[in-house]
Amino acid sequence: MKAIKYIGIIFIAILLSTCKDNSSNEIGSVYQCPMKCEGEKTFDKPGSCSVCKMDLQPISIELNEEPNPEEISETSIFNLDSKWNTEEGETILLEDLKGKTLVMVMIYTTCKAACPRLVADMRNIEKQIPNNNDLRYVLISIDPVNDTPERLKTFAIENQMDAEHWTFLQGTASTVREFANVLAVKYKQISPLDFSHSNIISVFNDKGELMHQQEGLGVDNKETVSTILELIK
Repeated sequence: MKAIKYIGIIFIAILLSTCKDNSSNEIGSVYQCPMKCEGEKTFDKPGSCSVCKMDLQPISIELNEEPNPEEISETSIFNLDSKWNTEEGETILLEDLKGKTLVMVMIYTTCKAACPRLVADMRNIEKQIPNNNDLRYVLISIDPVNDTPERLKTFAIENQMDAEHWTFLQGTASTVREFANVLAVKYKQISPLDFSHSNIISVFNDKGELMHQQEGLGVDNKETVSTILELIK
């Protein structure tokens, strides 16, 4: 959980160029006395003031836009435009997962220590959640050189994680690093086939916003499961 507090700061740094202008629309279809003889009263047609007889002047008013339910927030991972290869050999954007509650973890397939326990933690969470088409368990490799789509597919089959609700992703060195920074996941390559890394499982809502993080191995996942159940109900 402590990693969540860093997410907002990291997103500002990564997504600064994606910020949108949320200024209101202006319309000039109302009229008002330039002397404001009747205060802030406006008229929908041109004419003259009944008090001072001066011509009414067109004015612009601000119209706040209705919130768009399809619009994503600045803290959504769907703002990232990086491309990823799935274990099925497809190329996707993270935004292609929009509309799904996401349970995500970063691993690598040659890991012999922490990653098997992270996989077990993901499987344990899965067992407590009823089947839901709007839920995806996503494992992102921190070793894009060795974890090819073919290797990820083999790993998925070997670990009985090849059902539709499981997704494995291979990026590039830069896109993996970018995504790890977003999640406050730290990792470092210490040999050609070995990495040291954070052990964090993250839960995102269907808009790609971080809702919960579970840090550690074999920890109590009650809060994680509760968060997922709340999001998919």
